[in-house]
Amino acid sequence: MDSAAVVRVVVRDRIEVVLAGPDPAALRLGLLLPLSGALGLTGPSGLLAAALAATEVNSAGGVAGREAHLVLVDAGRAPAEVAVDASGLVGLVDAFVGFHTSDVHRALENALAGRVPYVFTPPHEGGRRKSGVVLLGDSPERQLASALRWLVERRRRTRWALVGSDYIWPRAVHRDATAIVRALGAQVVARRLVPFPGPGIDAEAIVAGLVRARADAVLVSLVGRDLARFNRVFAASPLAGRVVRLSGSLEENGLLAAGGDDTGELYAAMRSFAGQGDERRLALAHRHHALFGGEAPVLDAYAEGVYDGVHLAVALAAAGRLTAADAQSGAAALLAGIDRHAWAALGPPRAGGFLARADGLDLTVIAPL
Repeated sequence: MDSAAVVRVVVRDRIEVVLAGPDPAALRLGLLLPLSGALGLTGPSGLLAAALAATEVNSAGGVAGREAHLVLVDAGRAPAEVAVDASGLVGLVDAFVGFHTSDVHRALENALAGRVPYVFTPPHEGGRRKSGVVLLGDSPERQLASALRWLVERRRRTRWALVGSDYIWPRAVHRDATAIVRALGAQVVARRLVPFPGPGIDAEAIVAGLVRARADAVLVSLVGRDLARFNRVFAASPLAGRVVRLSGSLEENGLLAAGGDDTGELYAAMRSFAGQGDERRLALAHRHHALFGGEAPVLDAYAEGVYDGVHLAVALAAAGRLTAADAQSGAAALLAGIDRHAWAALGPPRAGGFLARADGLDLTVIAPL
């Protein structure tokens, strides 16, 4: 069965679901993925990962005989548009799962909180969440502190510039990174937030500013196509071989969109990478390859997160805790391994992440975080 056929089996059209009404025989999960916009290049990977998770659930008999169905919503559009479409599915789906930018996340939180569980799977800006909102990813401090320490102490990088998109998550990254860098005895010599969303960044102007600031390291919190453009321009600049770049949003799709990187100075801090080689990741890669083949979009960190998010929602349903009131406490117990048997065979996702370095079109893990 090819990828499209697998997706057709488990994914339901949003408009058809709205017209048909509730289906008590199915466990419906609203699937919020960026199929357009800045993160659109990651959407296909996420869709296949979610379809893999749903296929595994259904092959194991579903949840009390209920098949898992995914109702797809394009979360790459304007926050208000996504929130309207998701709100129209309340009462028709049992929960929402997905990854997208944090401006969309906040709009969805306001629209959905207290009414239906919502599992948000990528790195996030930190802070408390409203009832029913479950976070699978890491806050900026948890995601980046160890990576920044590694680069300051091992690479002696002490003059940091912060470059990001101008919305919630990069602003939080800049705030937390400033405190971390200063605590390590280094300094922040430049900060730049570029309009988001926008027609495209002026990467040449950003690089010129880094030259003027005499930065020896850059924490890059651009996303998607903006991140790819910045890395292409930077790799062709005089800074490429002597200034370190670290990103908390770079994964294999973004590296491919940038044309790869051979500078030896581009790093990423994420929960997972395609080539990390631990037992759980190898098992997941085997399942992904068995269902979709070797030509499918890469199983990147965002995709693995949404795979785990679908299985978390299913585990909550199996435990009778897939409600807005119980989702947060139930997820905490499941993620801690207290009710491990409720998970699929791979078990809960590991805590922490990895530091990787770009090597052509690959991201090679060099240290756990």
